[in-house]
Amino acid sequence: KAPELRGSGIGGARVAAAVHVYYPDLWPELRDALARSGVEFDLYVTLTHAADGTRELQARIEEDWPGARVVVMPNKGRDILPFLHLVNSGWLDGYEAVCKLHTKKSLHREDGDRWRKHLVSGILPGPQTPALLAGFLADPEAGVWVADGQLYEGEDWWGSNFPAARDLLSRIELAPEADSLTFPAGSMYWLKPGLLTMLRGLQLRCENFPAETGQTDGTPAHAAERAIGRICEAAGLAMRQTSEIAPPADPVSCHPGFVSAFYLPQFHPIPENDLWWGEGFTEWASASSARPQFAGHAQPARPGALGYYDLRLPEVMGRQAELAKAHGVDAFCVYHYWFGGKRLLNRPVDNLIERPDIEFPFYLCWANESWRRNWDGLTGEVLAAQDYRPGFAADLAESLLPYFRDPRYQRPDGTRPRFVIYRPEDMPDPAAAVAQMRAAWRAAGVGEVELGAVLFHTEGRSAVAADLFDFWVEMPPHGLMDADSDYLFGGKDGNCMPVGVSPGFQGLIYSYDGLRARSIAPEYTGALPANTIAGIMPSWDNTARRGRGAHMAYGANPATFELWLRDVLQKRLAGSYRQELFINSWNEWAEKAMLEPSQQYHGAYLDALKRCL
Repeated sequence: KAPELRGSGIGGARVAAAVHVYYPDLWPELRDALARSGVEFDLYVTLTHAADGTRELQARIEEDWPGARVVVMPNKGRDILPFLHLVNSGWLDGYEAVCKLHTKKSLHREDGDRWRKHLVSGILPGPQTPALLAGFLADPEAGVWVADGQLYEGEDWWGSNFPAARDLLSRIELAPEADSLTFPAGSMYWLKPGLLTMLRGLQLRCENFPAETGQTDGTPAHAAERAIGRICEAAGLAMRQTSEIAPPADPVSCHPGFVSAFYLPQFHPIPENDLWWGEGFTEWASASSARPQFAGHAQPARPGALGYYDLRLPEVMGRQAELAKAHGVDAFCVYHYWFGGKRLLNRPVDNLIERPDIEFPFYLCWANESWRRNWDGLTGEVLAAQDYRPGFAADLAESLLPYFRDPRYQRPDGTRPRFVIYRPEDMPDPAAAVAQMRAAWRAAGVGEVELGAVLFHTEGRSAVAADLFDFWVEMPPHGLMDADSDYLFGGKDGNCMPVGVSPGFQGLIYSYDGLRARSIAPEYTGALPANTIAGIMPSWDNTARRGRGAHMAYGANPATFELWLRDVLQKRLAGSYRQELFINSWNEWAEKAMLEPSQQYHGAYLDALKRCL
């Protein structure tokens, strides 16, 4: 069995080297290449367990490279499983790049020694290494750096590995093409952190690899080696050869003026949910009930570092705010459930008001849909009705005053408290309601309020003038689907999924990459109100709520999220209201739209956000 690796990584250098030593006689060659590079590394070495000599080799490595971490692994998965074991442990988190090496002899090739030396010298070319590494790190479009001539292209290189690669990639909602392949051959290269998190998301363990018996093709290790090319492609990243690495260019600034994330407070029990859904119901009950609907479907989604938290504890909200701040989120837009004076799910924010010591930047969004049993606010049995009785707007405005007065309540423009209405078109007279709210706030001494609304995908009972609100919020996936091209299942073309779909599934599956492309298309952006905040989503999958009738975006993962984020920052931010960015969402676990750490990807979505911002 592979040893359990605890704690964090070494953490002293900007980059790390992960070296697998199967042939002990080649350790000095790799050691010297690292030493001659002029780069400061944190060194991680994995050894293949042998009956004789393992302890002596470990002691020799630790003497040669003080501070190195040495891990003894079973003889499985060639150099790939040992590397993935380091990745899965989290020890390689936080580095700007990782250099992967191994003692490759390739005994089935006459030129095995020459090939190995070319692979190593190509990515550790002595004194040139620091400058090349700087160029690689500064290139936002580069994901892999490999020696010249080591990008192998063509379907013949699949060998017998395509079925296994297809199965591996389905774990992260990617699909390879049988007639197309580009990958870094030789399994020695530099990798950026976004690719490491995708490898971690594969969740491959020791039991997924057979024992080594001299196989030269057709194993999970060979399949994983080839899968890297498809992961790079999905992430919109290039695999650079050494001669293609350019000197660092001056960075182009595209930082948002303010970053918000929708925030769901339904992570604590309330009597109404006990009655409607069963005693003790919270969002976690929905999220944990989801079941896979297609091959590789990662459901149920399970929380990572924050665990199955309870929002009755303000300390949980403080921890969420720490994570958000550290990764570039300025404020939470918290859903506010107010039904003609009756409130639901208010305890987390009300507890927060009583705890001024908890840092939690927030503002409110009135989620003014009626609550219905099928969760969409549009159809099904009504559980809590929104009645819009006469005077509701002034009453709502007055009920918000205690929150507006809290110093943590956000004023993104520096002056006006911000408030958002989820579905203004559901109000009987939106213009009159907004006028009453503004009048009530002025009368209460609040002054002007920065009032926004969400762009929804279906029409409501009333027309809403585009200039009624100070701003609009784009909320993917709402309004982004293109019926002519984006549907992979349930659209006019039937089943176009690259993997098998469960019998009986009757929902909709659309392309995450298609949504990304449409979000920056001129025909879409040109139809948005001029004062729209550009929006983005990490993922979308409401299987937890709708089961076999779920709607989901296939192909969502941290790499494709980062690609969408780069596109928005480069092509949409300048035209976004106050150059702001809105994320759907922080913690919608039952819709799998969450930035929070998960067991599959850990903090990868947040790390992607931090890299881009």
